[in-house]
Amino acid sequence: MSYSVKQVASYAGVTVRTLHHYDRTGLLTPGGRSRAGYRLYDDADLARLQQILFYRELGFSLDEIAAILRDPQANALDHLRARQRRLHEEIARLQRLTEVAERAIEVQQTGVPLTPEERFEVFGEITFDLSYATEAQLKWAGSAGQREAMARAAAHTKEDWRRLMAEAADWRTELLAAFDRGEPSDSERAMDLAEEHRRHITRWFTSCDPAMHRRIADDFAADPRAFALVVPPSQQRPGLAPYLCKAVHANAARREGGEDPSQGGSARGEAAGHTGPEGRR
Repeated sequence: MSYSVKQVASYAGVTVRTLHHYDRTGLLTPGGRSRAGYRLYDDADLARLQQILFYRELGFSLDEIAAILRDPQANALDHLRARQRRLHEEIARLQRLTEVAERAIEVQQTGVPLTPEERFEVFGEITFDLSYATEAQLKWAGSAGQREAMARAAAHTKEDWRRLMAEAADWRTELLAAFDRGEPSDSERAMDLAEEHRRHITRWFTSCDPAMHRRIADDFAADPRAFALVVPPSQQRPGLAPYLCKAVHANAARREGGEDPSQGGSARGEAAGHTGPEGRR
């Protein structure tokens, strides 16, 4: 059975121009011609084209394919092994590039320019969820607080991160102790801990007034990814995130002169400025 060049191009998913080129170079010369001089391909030609496209998919040049097809038994295995080695090398190279790209993305989104080893050493169980960091960055890209927090985070040295994480760990120990003792969320101790957290944000990332602190705390209660930046999952207790949120609201009301702690906590805006392990936004 014979096939026209248009039929073969359609079957193989190539262009007619490609088949013409293969014919001119001698890579695939059709077995026949019509009375009008048009190319006609037979089943053997289609089988050869299938081989050509297979080797092209593997990245072989047309010259390499021609050499293989001239003597498949002598050339194919050696060529395939060589190509396999090159593909493994390319895969390794692309993997390295992927890691570099992921590293660059992470630094841009989290503002933490540490290597993975340094990150584990400094942060331990505290992990950065890039999906959360990406959402926060996109949502609050225009926030002055976000810009300040990212800039300050990026400027922190490894020693800075070690100090702020140690400070955060001490604070977290006190928070868990207060929660486990059953201290009310609007007690003096709970509000003092909330105030310590607010000052931690201001000290290390961006100026955090009570209103902003409320919005950050709302995120802790609403999004487990945000709260995991404050308390790692292994240390969390049921109800701890809402407890901290209520303590922050109570402290904000205390600082603002007795405002009802249950009001004003649903809005979110400049809280995007906080970008550290203690409640990144």
